[in-house]
Amino acid sequence: MPPQFSLGHVVATPGALELLQGESIWPYIARHARGDWGDLGHADIKENELSLKHGYRLLSAYNLPSGERIWINTEADRSSTCVLLPEEY
Repeated sequence: MPPQFSLGHVVATPGALELLQGESIWPYIARHARGDWGDLGHADIKENELSLKHGYRLLSAYNLPSGERIWINTEADRSSTCVLLPEEY
């Protein structure tokens, strides 16, 4: 499935990179770009669908094999996407 929106400049926080410990971040970014919002509740998924239509901020959350969680946030203007830990928001 092709990307549903532009990611802009992709960055990651040091905390997210440390947590991934050499695991590739790109499969999670690809899921986010395809509109696979990961491990979000129903209300957050509906919010993302609305945001996709109207150009608002998009947020995905993924539980890693370690049990930890990362977030991927694309800005409303689609200028950038950031991979971060929930506590870094």
